[in-house]
Amino acid sequence: MLLHYEGFLLYLRFEPFRRRSLPAQRKYMRSPELPEMATQEVQLNETLAHLKTESETLKSKLEEERAKLHDVELHQVAEKVEGLGQFVMKTRRTLKGHGNKVLCMDWCKDKRRIVSSSQDGKVIVWDAFTTNKEHAVTMPCTWVMACAYAPSGCAVACGGLDNKCSVYPLSLDKNENLAAKKKSVAMHTNYLSACSFTNSDMQILTSSGDGTCALWDVESGQLLQSFHGHAADVLCLDLAPSETGNTFVSGGCDKKANVWDMRSGQCIQSFETHESDINSVRYYPSGDAFASGSDDATCRLYDLRADREVAIYSKESIIFGVSSVDFSLSGRLLFGGYNDYTINVWDVLKGTRVSILFGHENRVSTLRVSPDGTAFCTGSWDHTLRIWA
Repeated sequence: MLLHYEGFLLYLRFEPFRRRSLPAQRKYMRSPELPEMATQEVQLNETLAHLKTESETLKSKLEEERAKLHDVELHQVAEKVEGLGQFVMKTRRTLKGHGNKVLCMDWCKDKRRIVSSSQDGKVIVWDAFTTNKEHAVTMPCTWVMACAYAPSGCAVACGGLDNKCSVYPLSLDKNENLAAKKKSVAMHTNYLSACSFTNSDMQILTSSGDGTCALWDVESGQLLQSFHGHAADVLCLDLAPSETGNTFVSGGCDKKANVWDMRSGQCIQSFETHESDINSVRYYPSGDAFASGSDDATCRLYDLRADREVAIYSKESIIFGVSSVDFSLSGRLLFGGYNDYTINVWDVLKGTRVSILFGHENRVSTLRVSPDGTAFCTGSWDHTLRIWA
């Protein structure tokens, strides 16, 4: 290119500008991977969406197959069964001693002693006949949400907001310092919601707010099996009643009741018909079914052999949640402790309410029928326990 500048002729040569990149820079300047990654992400999302659709389709097909077998309702079958006559149950003993809400209780196999735990951090062992306190332990934390009696009657387990399950051996010496003999057995990553010994003192089953259940060896504190399958806090569990029972049922905040195989750690059955948190689960005495109580103000009965819900125990007038359920020894009655301070008694076969019991001055938080079936005990937020018969 020629330019005139003050009488001088200038010749300018232009070359296209080439930016030189260093070898190290070149490596990072390549970007064909980005569109590749984006494509992979899209494909992954499409696959997930497809799998979700497929699982929903399979679920609905399973429900259809189940519905084909659903030929008759339990109350229709029970129409010819004789109805229950009038029966009177009332408070026979009141156990006072906790300084705050009673959260959990359990019977000893001797049909006489009871262990209870409370928000005040105390665990008390009672003689239900005399209402005397036999042992008392102060836990390092408040909200002791779980307690259980060992099958031998020689130890109790408890835990709560400390995320641990501790076992205390009991002795005949009522003045003995139990806290000194404490053994920490289980450790979760969130609060302990329930615990239960298996058929021996050597193993204990726990459920937790961390969404898992676990089986532990009491002596070594070793984790034997963990159970993953709930999508939220697990609130309750119950062990199958048979001596060789290797299954248990759990319920939680994901509205699911899951049946587990203790040997494999697998969930073998799952039921999702409640509309809110499941607060309590209890096996039918034969072990072929279980009941659940929920914040949706209903109790429900699930038949394990039919693999479906067979009864709902509810009334339009009942609007408060169910905190605890248990069966009578024969299995004909279902007791439910409710948040409106009452205990409703249901005819399991006919699905009707046969009695309503009043007495507590705050919500009923726990309910257990005695091992011989002659009485049941309730614990409440009014700081007391009551024995009914």
